[in-house]
Amino acid sequence: MNTRDTVEIGLNRFARQGYDLDEVSIVPSRRTRDVDDVSTAWQIDAFRFGIPLVTSPSDAVVSPATAIAIGSAGGLGVLNAEGLWTRYDEPAAQFRRLREAAGDGAPPVSLLQEIYGEPVKPDLITARVKEIRDAGVTTAVRVSPQHTLQYAPTVLAAGVDLLVIQGTIVSAEHVTSQGGALNLKEFIADLDVPVIVGGAANYQTALHLMRTGAAGVIVGVGADSFSTGDAVMGIRVPLASAIADAAAARREYLDETGGRYVHVIANGRIETSGAIARALACGADAVQLGEPLRIAAEAPGGGVWWDSVAAHPRLPRGGISPAVEPAGSLEQVLLGPAETSDGRTNLFGALRRTMAKTGYRDLKEFQRVDLVIGGRAG
Repeated sequence: MNTRDTVEIGLNRFARQGYDLDEVSIVPSRRTRDVDDVSTAWQIDAFRFGIPLVTSPSDAVVSPATAIAIGSAGGLGVLNAEGLWTRYDEPAAQFRRLREAAGDGAPPVSLLQEIYGEPVKPDLITARVKEIRDAGVTTAVRVSPQHTLQYAPTVLAAGVDLLVIQGTIVSAEHVTSQGGALNLKEFIADLDVPVIVGGAANYQTALHLMRTGAAGVIVGVGADSFSTGDAVMGIRVPLASAIADAAAARREYLDETGGRYVHVIANGRIETSGAIARALACGADAVQLGEPLRIAAEAPGGGVWWDSVAAHPRLPRGGISPAVEPAGSLEQVLLGPAETSDGRTNLFGALRRTMAKTGYRDLKEFQRVDLVIGGRAG
């Protein structure tokens, strides 16, 4: 580690300096470009998307119907194989209970735990995947690392295009004295579908995950405005630095393999179009969004947000947010037009304009834009 990156926090104890996205600014320093000549397209394996969006696998924002709508809008909707849609034949009543409880002002974590205590039903996994596949969009499903060996065979047999293995922190090989553990490298080597894994918090972890054969690595721990992971576990990841670290790991792995490119997907408190642009400018290929999509009229949570880790049976890390009114359709949230100036609608239309203002025609070029550190964004 370069000593210029560290500060001494006490006698012979050093900590690395890290930066979050709101401490980084994009500097227009080239020619400008017509916005109609800018492309926000990206491709992972054989799958091409019009916008660099991978959704959080939260039930609050992704149902089979919204996964289809997001796919139609050019993004990748990720359904949670361990969510309400695979636990209940008709989850509408459970969504209603959560929305009503959210209106009381106190995050009802115990209610989340109760609702998510219903067992996952493999036949529902199959049915939900089929529903998305039949719509003709790219189908992606998330499983947690601890349940990958249990649920992934059902997910894969149902015919997904992409498998997402995602937890708060994921390593290439989990060490345990309690029986068998998931070895990602061995697991991925046996699959015919590309795998996205994460989250990674630093250079070494990102590089190790790339060496498993993953097609994409999620960087960040998914902390949002309602996350309590910092308070509960003491884990906080300055995302701008984490993305830059992962981009450096991507370059090393590219050289190491003679040209195999692994996509970096940024995840964690990316709430506005400006944050999306900064994440991509730091080196990400795409962003993972959850909470910002709750303002879409189609969001199954009805304006309420919760992350999957908020329902953890033993260590919940978050709660249910108060409900917000819809700010427009899902298409308006993603592609506009925006009717407010807060950076929360027309998320990817704004990205196109940022790229045009800085003179870059596609996302790979935009990763070379100049950046400065200049205090937190307003």
